[in-house]
Amino acid sequence: MAHFAIDPLAYGAPQAAAQAALDWAADKPMPVLIAASAPPDVVEKIQAKMGREKAGAFIEDILATVAEGLVARGVRRLVVAGGETSGAVVQRLGVSQLRIGPEIDPGVPWTHAPAGGARPDMLLALKSGNFGGRDFFANALAMTE
Repeated sequence: MAHFAIDPLAYGAPQAAAQAALDWAADKPMPVLIAASAPPDVVEKIQAKMGREKAGAFIEDILATVAEGLVARGVRRLVVAGGETSGAVVQRLGVSQLRIGPEIDPGVPWTHAPAGGARPDMLLALKSGNFGGRDFFANALAMTE
């Protein structure tokens, strides 16, 4: 699958990083993977430069903005990894209720977010870091095809 790795140190503002990811995704066939994960030594470097809380908030803002941009472009299925990131995405998209659907992996179901405001119906898989197997993302997407 095509993937884009977000380097928070390469951008001065979350909006710039999100726009870079959205620009990259514009001509890619879906699904795409946009991620901000990194090896522990890289995470430590980012946190040392930005501060732990600021670095986390920066990444959450980027990924919530990316999710918002993808939905505006017609994407209706999102898999979001990370508890805080999932919360940021749900909040940014204005999701106020979720209907629990089929389980992807133990403890992680697909959910249905009914349309609300300008947001359309969506399917969301919201995964905290401690849940899901090695092939979680592939399994999640295969369940909706």
